[in-house]
Amino acid sequence: MAKKHKHVLHKENYLGNLQFDLPAGLVVFLVAIPLCLGIALGSQPKDAGLSFPIFAGIISGIIGGIIVPILSQSQLSVSGPAAGLTAVVAAGVFTIGSFNGFLVAVFLAGLIQILLGVLRAGFIAYYIPSSVIKGMLAAIGITLILKELPHAIGYDPKQFSLAFHDNSHENTFTAIVHATEHVEWGALIITVISLIIMITWDYSRLKDFRWVPSALIVVVLGIVLNEVVLNGALPALKLNNTHRVSLPTEGILSGLSFPNWDYLFKKEVWIIAVTIGLIASVETLLTVEAVDKLDPYKRKSPLDRELIAQGLGNTIAGLIGGLPITSVIVRSSASINAGGRTKMAAFFHGLFLLISVLFIARYLNLVPLASLAAILLVVGYKLAKPSVFKLIYKKGWEQFIPFLITIVSILLTDLLVGVTIGIVVGLFFVIRSNFHSSISVTKDGDHVLVRFNKDASFLNKPLLLDALESIEENSHVVIDGTRAQYMDSDISELLDEFQQEAKLKNIKVELRNVTKLIPV
Repeated sequence: MAKKHKHVLHKENYLGNLQFDLPAGLVVFLVAIPLCLGIALGSQPKDAGLSFPIFAGIISGIIGGIIVPILSQSQLSVSGPAAGLTAVVAAGVFTIGSFNGFLVAVFLAGLIQILLGVLRAGFIAYYIPSSVIKGMLAAIGITLILKELPHAIGYDPKQFSLAFHDNSHENTFTAIVHATEHVEWGALIITVISLIIMITWDYSRLKDFRWVPSALIVVVLGIVLNEVVLNGALPALKLNNTHRVSLPTEGILSGLSFPNWDYLFKKEVWIIAVTIGLIASVETLLTVEAVDKLDPYKRKSPLDRELIAQGLGNTIAGLIGGLPITSVIVRSSASINAGGRTKMAAFFHGLFLLISVLFIARYLNLVPLASLAAILLVVGYKLAKPSVFKLIYKKGWEQFIPFLITIVSILLTDLLVGVTIGIVVGLFFVIRSNFHSSISVTKDGDHVLVRFNKDASFLNKPLLLDALESIEENSHVVIDGTRAQYMDSDISELLDEFQQEAKLKNIKVELRNVTKLIPV
């Protein structure tokens, strides 16, 4: 059966996977609504006098779902407005002084991404250590859990965005503290029942219905519990509008904004454009690499093609009033957990977003935020479950320390800063490992073999110096350079000095394939 699935996926038989992608797209759509709105809220500039349409988040979700998959060949990545860009957007709108002027920067950022894709800049992602990617996933999982705990017990401040440190009145830590003081028992009941269903659904005896995502069951049940059960039996516990999805009902056409091209030649616009283009590209590459690791079929996404697809999405977002778009891990993980198999799941999520704002916004506003919190709590746990930590720990400290530092750094700063710190730490361990493996010393009585296992540069000088100084008097030393192809002048000078000292210590030195490596 598994082989059949792999064959279907390899042939990109989208119609053959509709039974998986359609419900998965519906689940991602339900998760995307509050995320799009929350990111838009968190992106508001600090100057309250500046016009900033919250609908821009929904527009970006639609573009990321419908437009990006047309060019993208990443089968499980879902695109939309990114929490990691909220601070950049807020600062950009404030600096430029106009949302319509900011849209010019978004358009230009898209062109920059297309150029990066054409220049094949996607290779950058291959230099990010695996331990850092896994640390990023775990950190996002922990962040999700911490973010959704307040919503799970009914604390739903409108300014509670996805960033740990943002420009809103609330952040993760204060929200958790305040949540314990504002428990809504109706929300808690819905969350507990939803979690029980999601945890037990895959192990239930209802085999004929397992193809239905548990997240979809949870959303429908949440509406029934709130509107029927609580409203009938415990009306005091029924959740009001502030604890439900808040989708704009005025329609998508009234929410469109257009760029003001008078800002095209302003320096600030170009600076913001380059900033967004580079950050959005890096976040996309990081996310696509992470999603490929989560893919049960282990497919590899063409990264250059992904940059072009994201660039197209951002150029269109800039033209019709959307926020910057990247590939986003939370919606991608939700799609995978809901059983999505191809990029049609992402397309359906965008299509559902479009249909919802056109026709059924008022019905979707019945969905309790507690139901969505339960879904995201499960997604967060699967990204950061204890078995992930145990597996990385068993691989050794050289993997575990970068993994752990990446997690802590992301939690205390943001995604890009945390990943950068993780990469630096990971590279340190890689260099350290290469140092120790580049030169080996074998002793057998008074016979010593010093072997270069790879090319030798000035970076290997401390290790070679320690090895040579450890050789005792009256020894016979063989220095073997057979496995190396290059040796720089610092190493050759050190060997010359050692040969001079060896005569004073009665050490016999034999060089094998070393002189051919010494620079002339």
